[in-house]
Amino acid sequence: MARLVLKFGGTSMADPERIAASAAIAAHEAGNGHQIAVVVSAMAGETDRYLSCAQALGGGLGEVETDTALAAGEQAASALMALALKERGLQARSILAWQLPMEADGAAGTARITAINPALLEACLEEGVIPVVAGFQGISPDGRLVTLGRGGTDLSAAAIAAAIGADCDIYTDVDGVFTTDPRIEPSARRVARISHDEMLELAAMGAKVLQTRSVEYAKAKGVALSVKSSFAPPGMSAGTEVVTESALAERRVVSGIAYTRAQARIAVPGLEDSNAAPAGVFAALAEAGVHVDMIVQGRARSGGHNLEFSVDGRDLKAALGALRPFSAVAHETGLAKVSVVGTGLRGRADIARTLYGVLESHAIPVRMVATSEIKISALVDEDGLERAVRALHAAYRLDEA
Repeated sequence: MARLVLKFGGTSMADPERIAASAAIAAHEAGNGHQIAVVVSAMAGETDRYLSCAQALGGGLGEVETDTALAAGEQAASALMALALKERGLQARSILAWQLPMEADGAAGTARITAINPALLEACLEEGVIPVVAGFQGISPDGRLVTLGRGGTDLSAAAIAAAIGADCDIYTDVDGVFTTDPRIEPSARRVARISHDEMLELAAMGAKVLQTRSVEYAKAKGVALSVKSSFAPPGMSAGTEVVTESALAERRVVSGIAYTRAQARIAVPGLEDSNAAPAGVFAALAEAGVHVDMIVQGRARSGGHNLEFSVDGRDLKAALGALRPFSAVAHETGLAKVSVVGTGLRGRADIARTLYGVLESHAIPVRMVATSEIKISALVDEDGLERAVRALHAAYRLDEA
């Protein structure tokens, strides 16, 4: 009897009607003979509502009392899903993080799973009871609830799947991973199979179908992941499989176009001609908790080096505050990042040639570029982002089967 973990996100748990529809999917899988466990997110909007309340009362992200409040959304959702499954004649019970326990360490709001005791899950499965686990949370070494960060329920699901030897289906409001955002490019196609590394890059570059840490965990633990739609009838979502690169029968040069809005560029000119100065810049940013993306360093005409990098627009204020000791810091907003992703990019200069050529032909200036083995990202003006996505999607023929 195969085991399967089904994770349902906030849109799949948005209201009683959607919870009932998600329960129907779980019932369908159970009817196919699978032993299933369910992991749920809070109902859509609940986490933001609790965070807003905490902030109004002097709390904020990174505080353990705020985490306790945020975790309530998933706890309520697990009970509601258990009720919906019972309504369909199935045995089910809600399970909270401390009951497993799911152990986690690290700061509140960004904790990492360190261990899961699967005994309670195993007992439920053997008794024919569907465990419905509250995602997004763990129990700290001092016995407090801590949350795993945005998208942490995906990570919870992957970890539980690894603990009980199950495959993992992530249910959301889209039918898998697409070559780009269909809201921008209607000809975007569903990708049937994608590698872990490509999925990681797409997720990191702005595709919000899966959380990056869940993909990393699944890759490390050998968990088979699929992304499916809870809005399709039970058993009818084709979805996307996330597989090892060696399992891909056909490798496209480019798999998808991802994007991220609201980016900012920061320039720190005239740094001394050594590694110590850039190290000091990034040490200050790290201390302030600022995530840095693209980095470009070049020699200044007057001597020394100029350093440029990009940050999320939400981190700009913190970044500028951290860089006060450095003189003449400049910044630019109104930018966005567009990324070309694919395992076939390795060693292919023609991919970069196409990117620059397409953006030039559409009068979209490139502010900065960053590359890895399987992606090229360009920082562009935000008002040209959607044109860039559509043009690159067409140039790499992603609309073709």
